[in-house]
Amino acid sequence: MITSAFEVQQPFSSITSVRSSKLRLFFLILISFFSFLSFVAEARNDGRVIHIGAIMDVDSRIGKEEKTALEIAVRSFNVNSNNHNLSLYIQDSRRNPFVSATAAEKLIKEKDVKVIIGMETWEEAALVADIGSKARIPVLSFASSATPPKLAAIRWPYLVRMATNDSDQMKCIAAIISSYGWRKVIAVYEDGVYGGDYGKAAELSEALQKLGSEIEHRLILPPFSSISNPKEVLEEELEKLQSIQSRVFVVLQASSPMTVHLFEEAKTMGFVGRDSVWIITDTISSYLDSFNSSVISSMEGSLGIKTSYSEASSSYRSFYDSFRRLFRREHPEEDNFEPGIQALKAYDSIRIITQALERMTSPDISAEMLLKNMLSINFNGLSGEIRFRNGRVLSQDPALRIINVVGKKYKELDFWLPRIGFSRSLEKRNESDHFVGNTSIDLSGRVTWPAELERVPKGWAMPTDGKPINIAVPGRTTFEKFVKVEVGENPSKIKYDGFCIELFREVLLHLDYDLPYVFHPFNGSYNDLVHSVYNKTYDAAVGDITILEERAKKVEFTLPYTESGLSMIVPVKSEESVWIFLKPFPTEMWLVTGAILIYTMSMVWFLERQSNPEFEGPWKTQIGTALWFTFSSIFFAHREKIYSNLTKVVVVVWLFVVMILTSSYTASLSSMLTVQRMEPNVTDIFWLKNEKRMIGCDGDSFVKSYLKDVIGFEEKNIMNVDSEYKYEGEFKSNNITAAFLELPYQKVFLRHYCNQYIPTKPISKFGGLAFVFQKGSPIAADFSRAILKLFEDGTLKSLEDKWFDHPCAVNNVTEINSDRLSLRSFWGLYLISGGTSTICFLLSIILSPRKYNHRGEETQHHSPLRYRTARDMAVVPSKHLYHREVSVRGGASNFNQAPDNTEWSSRLGIREPTRQWHGNS
Repeated sequence: MITSAFEVQQPFSSITSVRSSKLRLFFLILISFFSFLSFVAEARNDGRVIHIGAIMDVDSRIGKEEKTALEIAVRSFNVNSNNHNLSLYIQDSRRNPFVSATAAEKLIKEKDVKVIIGMETWEEAALVADIGSKARIPVLSFASSATPPKLAAIRWPYLVRMATNDSDQMKCIAAIISSYGWRKVIAVYEDGVYGGDYGKAAELSEALQKLGSEIEHRLILPPFSSISNPKEVLEEELEKLQSIQSRVFVVLQASSPMTVHLFEEAKTMGFVGRDSVWIITDTISSYLDSFNSSVISSMEGSLGIKTSYSEASSSYRSFYDSFRRLFRREHPEEDNFEPGIQALKAYDSIRIITQALERMTSPDISAEMLLKNMLSINFNGLSGEIRFRNGRVLSQDPALRIINVVGKKYKELDFWLPRIGFSRSLEKRNESDHFVGNTSIDLSGRVTWPAELERVPKGWAMPTDGKPINIAVPGRTTFEKFVKVEVGENPSKIKYDGFCIELFREVLLHLDYDLPYVFHPFNGSYNDLVHSVYNKTYDAAVGDITILEERAKKVEFTLPYTESGLSMIVPVKSEESVWIFLKPFPTEMWLVTGAILIYTMSMVWFLERQSNPEFEGPWKTQIGTALWFTFSSIFFAHREKIYSNLTKVVVVVWLFVVMILTSSYTASLSSMLTVQRMEPNVTDIFWLKNEKRMIGCDGDSFVKSYLKDVIGFEEKNIMNVDSEYKYEGEFKSNNITAAFLELPYQKVFLRHYCNQYIPTKPISKFGGLAFVFQKGSPIAADFSRAILKLFEDGTLKSLEDKWFDHPCAVNNVTEINSDRLSLRSFWGLYLISGGTSTICFLLSIILSPRKYNHRGEETQHHSPLRYRTARDMAVVPSKHLYHREVSVRGGASNFNQAPDNTEWSSRLGIREPTRQWHGNS
């Protein structure tokens, strides 16, 4: 059965064996066919494989991200492209420019690469760009530089920069610093392997200067690869900052390991704490995603800058998912698997190359044509808009995001746009292709500061109980009411008193923080005192220090608490004159008053002589009567009767003028007699200079040099007077003719020596008296606000009254003629009086003919008819004239008594017998 069975089974085995042989033969033929097709396709496309070189630090976080992004981009292109294939060759730079240069030469010679991309630092990019320019190989660099684009294009014609200029980022940092009022900063950056200063520091310095701030110190760290003990080196470098007051640190450039060690050591030494500020650039901010929680905690409170990009596009989401999968698989040791801005730039760099290749019309790849196509690319990439300008640098208008490190992560605050500044939101580009947003003056978001400080940090090394602020106080002063330093038996116990000292202590009460301080007496000049603050021997100076332009260049002054100017003090001479009664009226006013008196007298005489018998008689008698009448009316003592109504009008106006003039004269003369008048015995400063007279001043102040250099006094004619009490003795001994004091001292001096000396008008004005701090100190601004508050609430005025008030009143400096009356004040009064007299005079002339006609008619009416002949008509006026003459001589006339016709006729030479005339009977 076994055999039969075997026989039965044998035909079946033969059939199976034949079928298997045929199947194997079919698959062999099929595989050979596909292999042939693949070989043909590969042979056909072998000339279209483009070799691309990449140089990066593969061990750094950024290098890992860039490598992953490049692999994703190359794979995506090779899958979708029918014309070209990309072959990527990656070289490790170890962040060393020379290693990068060697790698570039190797890629060009051995791999025949057509493009080189990568290079995180500008030193690497510069050396590789030199090699690329010589070999005519385009170089795409991710490193930013402060080198002007046009200059870079001339030196490295094949260099294409996948980064914007640092100038926008530096302007953003400067805007942050300016918005918080920080005046001085410390720039920190890691030096290149082969040395040289970073252009970022120069860009930052220029941006700060435009906004009123400056770089006080540059902390240049050695390359991390060149140091064996980073902790020891950083401790030594940071120790240099202990003597520097500024606590605003701007980290411009540093490698990832250097950044880690820098912040850890800075926090240990107390540089990351209260009133300290740390600002990091985009390069440093890109490390945050790779740092662990301990490193992030050492950076807590820092402000950073990041380039903003959109995360809402579908292309970004696709890349984001691919990146996380691949990065997690290749680098499982990392804590964060999200891409940063450098990864996005690496991905976009491959897109630039592939789009440039797709535009190639010739199978032969020309470096010049490839570079030209790359520079003409324009598309929206993952990192933003990709478009190059003439300088071979991205022409995009970057939107920078300000971040704040909080806890183990960071939060995003406002945006900063180059054309508008701070913005709370980021909107789409306008017609000019620029970002627009909701602008704000400063950062609107709440910032978490180091050490959880609730207020804005001062950015300054603030005093503590263990390290108080050292304040210099003038040890010798001319006027002790301002500053007085008393050294007792124990030299360690010094008493500081005076107006300035009490004002300083009052200001401290208005600060929102404690300010421990220690006073130190300074026995040099005031210029030396200011210089001691400038050279940082002292932190500040408190006293009667004048603000001068030359001093303001070196130190920071507070708001002045009192005015300042230069005044000349001279002894007074009392005004004792026998002619003082003439001084109430100036000369021209006396002349006009006399003229109007004579004019009024003339008008009264003319108007009254026709009807008033008291104004009749000889010319001398008439003039005397009129003059006596007018002059006596000044004292309202006139007795003459007035007959004419026009005269009454003239006299009423004249009496009004007299009343005003006499009352004004009496008041002015009373003031002159009751108030002591003082005159300076010297009024001309040029007379002192030309006559080479001796003058006195405080030699420790700037006044002596001002008198010598500006006004022109010879130094030998300037005497140094070191005490306010010595001026009187120098004046009395005629050692000095005048003293030059600043206005605050002048007031104190005059209060002490009542009415013995008199000042002139201020010769010059200065900035006032103020306190002094080091340049850029935020404490100066706080003091200024406190002083302004003391001005407003009256505290400063109370202090002035307390220290400078004196029972002796101080006479103000006035002109000699200050109490005199002026002609201008009474010009209208004179005009009214003269005009009234003139009008009455004219009316009298007009009315006189009518009056005479009326009298003539009355005479004819009362005379007998027999006498109304021509002879009688000639005799009547003669009688009238004679009658008037007799009336003046004999007294009052009696118009009711008939004249003697015989007497009238004999006087006229008419011989007639004497007749008696009894009127009209």
